[in-house]
Amino acid sequence: MEDAAYCATPAPATTEADAGPPFAECVLCREPTEHPESTRGATLCPVCTWQEAARSACSG
Repeated sequence: MEDAAYCATPAPATTEADAGPPFAECVLCREPTEHPESTRGATLCPVCTWQEAARSACSG
């Protein structure tokens, strides 16, 4: 067996359906969030959510 064929990893197939619904963008960094665009209020990405939680925990 040839080593190159054994170690080759096929690229995952991506389709339009894999992308999911249109996601809202973060109000701080403009990155996509885990929330759909129909979500009301200020939406944050996971990174900004974590950073906001750390800031509020340290603010006393």
